[in-house]
Amino acid sequence: MDKALQTMIENMPVKTGKKLEDWLEILKTKSFEKHSLAVKFLKTEYGVTHGFANTIVTLSKEKSDSPEDLVLNQYSGKESLKPIYDLLLSVVENLGADIVISPKKGSVSLIRKNQFALIKPATKKRIDLGLKLKGVEVQGRLEHSGPFGTMCTHRIQLQNVSDVDEEVINWLSKAYDYSV
Repeated sequence: MDKALQTMIENMPVKTGKKLEDWLEILKTKSFEKHSLAVKFLKTEYGVTHGFANTIVTLSKEKSDSPEDLVLNQYSGKESLKPIYDLLLSVVENLGADIVISPKKGSVSLIRKNQFALIKPATKKRIDLGLKLKGVEVQGRLEHSGPFGTMCTHRIQLQNVSDVDEEVINWLSKAYDYSV
């Protein structure tokens, strides 16, 4: 955690009258559509300064996002891609019981001993499937990693459920096998 944020959290009881955990409990009882509405609520109802209100609301979102929420947020406005994601997960779950599925804010990491794949809704019409396949040449639909940089060695662009074909499943399986 950044030092300035840590200091702010430590000073919160003195400056706002409540600890961060207390503020998070208060926000749990409310449902705000927008960040700004929650900030305004804390400022008007409790007299919290803007800086503290903004920090409290930001931290409440980080703590409240379940893995399911993270995935739903990734596909908000990109709902047509969710069936592709669901199919990829069913393929992955059949590879082995030792896989950890780890949703993050913008992607989902697939981890065995190490991360072997990454699923990211790249645009409103495309999912990028990042794969770690060291020593494998670019071929067929298997491209250079592109925006994944060093997180993955390759990527495959998927626009339809039908794109998750035998070739994609084989590459995903190889990435899984290489991750031991």
